Amino acid sequence: MTRLPLWQTEWDKAERDWDKRAEEAAKEHPLKQLQSMPRMPGMTPETAKGLKWKSLKWMVTQDHKREILKGFFKHPFRYGVALVKSAMQKKPYRREGDFFLYGVHSLKEFEDLLENEQALFVLGFSYCHKPFECPSGRFTPECANDSENAVCRQCFIGKALQASEHKDTIPLIIPTIHYIGGKIFEIVHAHPGKHILFMITACEMTLEMFGDWGNMVNIRGVGVRLDGRICNTMKAFELSEQGIKPGLTVVLDETKKKMLELIKKKVSTLSL
Repeated sequence: MTRLPLWQTEWDKAERDWDKRAEEAAKEHPLKQLQSMPRMPGMTPETAKGLKWKSLKWMVTQDHKREILKGFFKHPFRYGVALVKSAMQKKPYRREGDFFLYGVHSLKEFEDLLENEQALFVLGFSYCHKPFECPSGRFTPECANDSENAVCRQCFIGKALQASEHKDTIPLIIPTIHYIGGKIFEIVHAHPGKHILFMITACEMTLEMFGDWGNMVNIRGVGVRLDGRICNTMKAFELSEQGIKPGLTVVLDETKKKMLELIKKKVSTLSL
């Protein structure tokens, strides 16, 4: 098998090679695409009412595996104070276009933080961002990321994960909000005192609902807004959390380009 160029040392060549292989794979096995981009609000006005309460209720009542409860009670006072402090803000984030900023004031500040070679980098993708044809299935935390698979070779998630592959990058495919919450607690508790940065894709409503929970554990990073057939009502969100997501979500081209720039910034600080 021909050796593929390494993103860590040959970024430009690796990206050209990826794009070429993606074009070839699309001819062999084209993926289902959105025929047109729907014009949907991030959330409906009715959904926006009492959203913080809806978020709290969901996290508590649907925590069937106790991922959140167990993590919270590691440091209940610290997390409780931080959650209340964040919840008292009108918005738990700042925003630049498709990027929701948590614990940072600008994308530039986040880029500067990525230059810290000691920081852990959590890179996560909502399962609904997977192609319909994903060989690992959509509603799973798995990602085959097979460089010889025609589907994987076209998948932006695979591209981003290969580009960022390093021992200090933690990749996550996110099937539910409790899954990512449990994983964040796990990472924070396993690395006390370590700076943890994140970049995670999600629907706008989810980024709005659960920003306080990220602030609670004092991790900094960006949520990337998904477009396409997003969840913008509580009913759609509830179904999505059960793996019922017939629509396809996408990251817009300019946003994908910026995500890769941020990954490149992190990769450039790391040694193999």
